[in-house]
Amino acid sequence: MSTLLRRSTVVILIAALAAGIWWYTRPKPVSVVLATVGKGVVEATVANTRAGEVESCRRARLAPLQGGRIDFIGVEEGDRVRQGQVLMRLWNEDQQAQEAVSDAQRTSSEKRVAEVCTLAANAARDARRQMDLKARGFVSASAAERAQADADSRAAACATARADVLSASARIQANRAEQRRSVLRAPFDGTIAKITGKLGEYATPSPPGVATPPAIDLIDESCLYVRAPMDEVDAPKIQPGQTVRVTIDALPGKVFAARVKRIAPYVAAVEKQARTVDVDVDFVAPEAARGLLVGYSADAEVILEVRPEVLRVPTAALREGNTVLRLGSDEVLEVRAVQTGIANWEFTEITAGLEAGDRIVTSLEREGVGPGVAARSDAPVANGR
Repeated sequence: MSTLLRRSTVVILIAALAAGIWWYTRPKPVSVVLATVGKGVVEATVANTRAGEVESCRRARLAPLQGGRIDFIGVEEGDRVRQGQVLMRLWNEDQQAQEAVSDAQRTSSEKRVAEVCTLAANAARDARRQMDLKARGFVSASAAERAQADADSRAAACATARADVLSASARIQANRAEQRRSVLRAPFDGTIAKITGKLGEYATPSPPGVATPPAIDLIDESCLYVRAPMDEVDAPKIQPGQTVRVTIDALPGKVFAARVKRIAPYVAAVEKQARTVDVDVDFVAPEAARGLLVGYSADAEVILEVRPEVLRVPTAALREGNTVLRLGSDEVLEVRAVQTGIANWEFTEITAGLEAGDRIVTSLEREGVGPGVAARSDAPVANGR
């Protein structure tokens, strides 16, 4: 009996030891982040592939139409200006002198008109008298003809003098047009963004095909929009009037409501592998965009379709081949094939394969996560959030 008891004790000790070894060497559950499948809103969206920019509806990079020394700068960077205001002027005293000469010539021509045309009028009256006297036989035909020839000559001189006045006036207009080539005026109300050049420096216009800095960069910041490059594959889905969410890198957490205004009629090949189409987006409330700086980096998310109250999962939970890892009642991960509907970067609609309340893994990148693995949740999330 004592031998049997000893054997039973040994067996119990061996079993307890084996159980202890199994307990301490068993695979530990993998820690995962779970999302609970639930209903909510799912949107089909497309977004820009590269950073977009805040643009001004009107922006003028102004440069003089001719080269010359800067003689006057009437503004500073940041100044508000009105349409027609003189911003910069090149030295043009030679052109002003030419205008003065032309003006003097016009004055002289006008005085000559008064003199020559008065004599022409007198000659015309004298010719009429001579013709009348000839008709009555008091003067010879040759005398009347000489009087008429003199009248015609003086009338021609009068016409020439009047033409000289017109010519001098045209030269004045040409001089003034030439002077306008040396003056920069604001084409619209706006703000001076940048001034290139200082008093006394030489300014030159941009030659064809050669990009040179503008003398003055003028921006109308009262009207802003966003230009965002979209992948050429997504371009056919985008239509004017679609709702857009705009975010600005410099203002994290703030979302601006906008709408698609224009889709570029061509594809831009910035790189061979990055072919994009520019999409212009207008702010729904322009006053909300006031204060944004032209050139801010911006992202535009175009909303193509919205489906409310559909079964959804975080897009990050989807594996290759439209499968997810579901945590079963035995706390072991299993593969579930699903059928999907519309999707965006955040949520995907589920049309078959899961039910509300199912728990699925969203931390697929963690080591050890896979089918048949025991798992435990360290951050459960309800309704796919």
